[in-house]
Amino acid sequence: MKNDIRQVRNIGISAHIDSGKTTLTERILFYTDRIHAIHDVKGKDGIGATMDSMELEKERGITIASAATFCEWKGHKINIIDTPGHVDFTIEVERSLRVLDGAVLVLCSVGGVQSQSITVDQQMKRYKVPCIAFINKCDRSGANPFRVVDQLKEKLGHNSVAMQIPIGLEADFKGVADLVSMKALYFDGENGEKVRVEEIPADLLAEAEEKREILVDAASMFSDELTELILEEKEIPNELLLDAVRQGVLGRKLTPVFIGSAYKNKGVQPLLDAVNRLLPCPADVENEALDTEHDEASVILDSDSEKPTVALAFKLEDGQYGQLTYIRVYQGNLKKGDTLVNVRSGKKIKIGRVVRMHASQMEDIESIPAGYIGALFGIDCASGDTFTAPGLSLTMTSMFVPAPVISLAIMPKDNKSQINMSKALNRFSKEDPTFKTFVDEETGDTIISGMGELHLDVYVERMRREYKAEVDVGQPRVAYRETITRMAEFNYTHKKQTGGSGQYGRIAGYMEPLADEEFVFENKVTGGAIPTQYIPACEKGFRACLEKGPSMEFPVTGIKILINDGASHSVDSSEMAFQAAARGAFLEAYNKAAPAILEPIMKVVVETPSEFQGAVMGLLNQRRGLIVGTQDEGPMCVIEAQVPLAEMFGYSTVLRSSTQGKAQFTMEFATYRQVPQSIAEELRKKAAEVKKNAA
Repeated sequence: MKNDIRQVRNIGISAHIDSGKTTLTERILFYTDRIHAIHDVKGKDGIGATMDSMELEKERGITIASAATFCEWKGHKINIIDTPGHVDFTIEVERSLRVLDGAVLVLCSVGGVQSQSITVDQQMKRYKVPCIAFINKCDRSGANPFRVVDQLKEKLGHNSVAMQIPIGLEADFKGVADLVSMKALYFDGENGEKVRVEEIPADLLAEAEEKREILVDAASMFSDELTELILEEKEIPNELLLDAVRQGVLGRKLTPVFIGSAYKNKGVQPLLDAVNRLLPCPADVENEALDTEHDEASVILDSDSEKPTVALAFKLEDGQYGQLTYIRVYQGNLKKGDTLVNVRSGKKIKIGRVVRMHASQMEDIESIPAGYIGALFGIDCASGDTFTAPGLSLTMTSMFVPAPVISLAIMPKDNKSQINMSKALNRFSKEDPTFKTFVDEETGDTIISGMGELHLDVYVERMRREYKAEVDVGQPRVAYRETITRMAEFNYTHKKQTGGSGQYGRIAGYMEPLADEEFVFENKVTGGAIPTQYIPACEKGFRACLEKGPSMEFPVTGIKILINDGASHSVDSSEMAFQAAARGAFLEAYNKAAPAILEPIMKVVVETPSEFQGAVMGLLNQRRGLIVGTQDEGPMCVIEAQVPLAEMFGYSTVLRSSTQGKAQFTMEFATYRQVPQSIAEELRKKAAEVKKNAA
């Protein structure tokens, strides 16, 4: 079979939470004969939508992992990836857009452009993905598609233009009037599968003509031929108009807007026609790779099946048959039995089973030609690895991975759970670059960090379900430190006599606070008061005291120790004796040096729409935050603050609820600062209780 690359579309469906992405995908699959019955997202029939194959997704009615499927519409082969809307699963959207050529931005006709629509739009910009918009839920009360078209202009800066107008709205939503063909489309039959074409109702004709003029005007920017016809006031052929719109879409300079109601089966087929007609095929999109042998010079790939293969693994899944690797082929043809090289590790791999995915089901195929998306089995690789034919040293540009913002401590309940938990963590961190895990050396806890509380919640739940790992979740302990605030002297003699040779060593000097360094040891002993061979033992003794501070058992930092005198004994002195003397000297001086507790301070940057600026600043102040600066960037306001880590738990939830989900924040470690007296008292009380309970 000859693969005509012009007939291929790789598209993503992305939007804000609850705009109806998964419902829309479900209808697309139905009309393209991939499924024979429609199921709802929060399925009363207990089946749930095809694309939400994970148990958790069905229960919560949300999409967690992006699912891939393949369908055909009017001779075009369409690979669709349904992506999650929650900001916590943002990496799923990132990696899908990374391999897609075009996207459908779904918006709710009532909610309009919401916070996650803004995030998704920024991701599309990052990967230069051309898109068309679909305003869904026109059957709901309060639906106003034209307001949403305006919001696309104002909030996202799109040059948005309506391609259709609704016939009736809310409960009276009957169909759409197409502004290109100037015909009315109605959707008949039990599931809207029959498209009936009629003349536009007389009462809508004037509005349709007015909106068509706006459309023609916007499209004329991309076609000289069209501009001439307008000036000569001649009839405009539909194909010419669509060609001009397509040019605008490919250059990301025009966003055509379609309307409908996926749930009520209206407006989906014209959207599919638009995907075929307006979105790019793989050959229209310029994909570049970096040549690792030539200083990462940019190389433009050619979606030609005859050339050497270049493919990108963009997502891993642990299926019932082992690791499934989703792959997009950019150049060449990936066939069963081929040998490819993983550019990152340099290892050769042999391709075994090649499949085409349909949500959680799969069908075996012989090869994946350039421009197509498929999946491979039994290949050891990480998300974002590039595979090439032997001899090529190209790597696809990597994905943008945001840093994790929240951590939790997890403890397994028993030994079996411990084993299952480590299996689960191993797999999750390989699959999801935003999910990190490590063992805290100070507390011994296993810490997991991710993009938000929902993100970690879902992983803990998956651990329990898929891996039968019973785990307790606790707040991670904040890594406090101790230090001293004034100078104190010591003069300590360590003496021990137990028959035979004893132990003897005297150390004198002082300790003082140090601003920028953790620990400095200075030797000012003169005249051999302490023999030089014992000086390192003194330093070792002092260093050993830093691991657990005497007052609260937190690590000690910011301290300088200077020794200037001492004494030794020709028989009884030894390295051990001087180490013990150093420990005694440290304890003697430490309590006189007014010890204090330090806490980690985070640099927090919040991006919020300007109307919530006051609320966000108030929230930061409540959490002992110090606001460093604010600046306006268009409709958004960026606030930078320094906030103690201990106060940041649960912040993401509070921030989202007080800004209608529109603000997002990042945080990173900034510095250590002294804890206020009241909080130091609380910490001391807690430490005393723990000691009492342990005793």
